[in-house]
Amino acid sequence: MRDPHATPLAAAPECRPEPGPLPGCPVCDGAPERISWRQRPGEPVVLVFEPCGHRRVSAAAPVLTVVLRHP
Repeated sequence: MRDPHATPLAAAPECRPEPGPLPGCPVCDGAPERISWRQRPGEPVVLVFEPCGHRRVSAAAPVLTVVLRHP
């Protein structure tokens, strides 16, 4: 027997997702769920956009600067 109180389901209106805190993938321009990074000493940083799996490599190895402050 059919439930008389049931309402038919309607499709949600199609809308663009709000921009998130992560930058989009430079290859497919998709919004990533996560960005992983890998680096070996002296080598450029490799960013991996997930779930698409595209990779982006920095142009050069980053330079780390440490500033010591004495009270």
